[in-house]
Amino acid sequence: MLHLQTFEPIQNDLMLSLTGSKSETNRLLILQALWPEISLSNLADCDDAQVMIEALKKTSGNIDVGHAGTAMRFLTAYFACFPGCSVVLTGSQRMKQRPIGILVEALKALGADISYLGQKGYPPLAIQGLPLKGGRVCMSGAVSSQYLTALMLVGAKFENGLTIDIQGDLTSLPYLQMTESLLAQLGMVTSLSPKEICVMGPAIHQNKHLSVESDWSGASYWYSMVALNPNWRIGLRFLKQNSLQGDRAIADLFESLGVKTEFDPGQQCAWLSSNQKAPSDFITWDLCDTPDLAQTIAVCCFGLGIGCHLSGLHTLKIKETDRLTALSVELNKLGAQVTITERSLSLSPRKGPIKSEVCIDTYHDHRMAMAFAPLVSKVPIKIADPEVVTKSYPNFWNDFAQVGVRFDSRN
Repeated sequence: MLHLQTFEPIQNDLMLSLTGSKSETNRLLILQALWPEISLSNLADCDDAQVMIEALKKTSGNIDVGHAGTAMRFLTAYFACFPGCSVVLTGSQRMKQRPIGILVEALKALGADISYLGQKGYPPLAIQGLPLKGGRVCMSGAVSSQYLTALMLVGAKFENGLTIDIQGDLTSLPYLQMTESLLAQLGMVTSLSPKEICVMGPAIHQNKHLSVESDWSGASYWYSMVALNPNWRIGLRFLKQNSLQGDRAIADLFESLGVKTEFDPGQQCAWLSSNQKAPSDFITWDLCDTPDLAQTIAVCCFGLGIGCHLSGLHTLKIKETDRLTALSVELNKLGAQVTITERSLSLSPRKGPIKSEVCIDTYHDHRMAMAFAPLVSKVPIKIADPEVVTKSYPNFWNDFAQVGVRFDSRN
């Protein structure tokens, strides 16, 4: 357990370097495995990236991805079209409760040899790699964009390319647009519309080098810190104004919470500071395209004392934990009034003080730890299982200490 005690800014114009984007890294590692001529730099320094790197070294045996849901989905498609491989893809107990049937059934419709070793529709999976020809397949777009991305990444390797007919509405569209952009940079012919995705090869990839941008998801926790400490200013290196990452939306969303973003091309950074605008008492946002920001936003609103209604959150039920339930339970410990549905979270404006010295359970979920940590600027708070942040942001607690958060790790 980590006891966050106080926050006293050490330096007002401090500059931090964030790890590379986990989302970009995982996509590019799959593409590099398919086309080894590609070179990469500034990869994410986190558990999920290491899981992917180690898994891609194997072509047989048992591969355990732990809690890494992105790796489970992307590797399912990758190994299915890797001729001659024979692997069992498994993960943590929570991973065995996270559905993957939509992706498996789509791959099987394309000729893949995949079997369920436990409950139908869930890991673990036995995969025998085959040279898939591709063609046309139907898939729901409403559950997780990662299923669609997994197919897009391997689609240009198919002899006949890949066309996905999308059923229902698309969720997390910016993540699909990121995938499309990365594929296009490698010379693949792609098209993305609300009802159809097409990917065709061959790719033009000779001596192609791609550098991963810093992680906007990781930046979101610093937006929360600045919103809760309006006289503070901090710089984040290597964030692009015209980013591929959907979570770049945090810069626009937090304008309403009192944070302005200034991009400095010379220093290659984004400066976060107060925009001197008091937030309204209640905000309503649809986060269908950026559900990973929900925890940061909900906790920040609670810290500011304002209410919010966040919708488009149906994918949070199948993340590292049921994030909607986890948010409700932990915010209630602090004195919040929260109502959740299958797709939304409503937080009432706070009327009383925040309860101090509360221990926040993290549920094996890195974003639970990091979303609640900024509340240290309001009250002392405790974080159970703080090491969970290594999944996406291993240097998080070191950065917190660097900016002036005081804590100890004694129970």
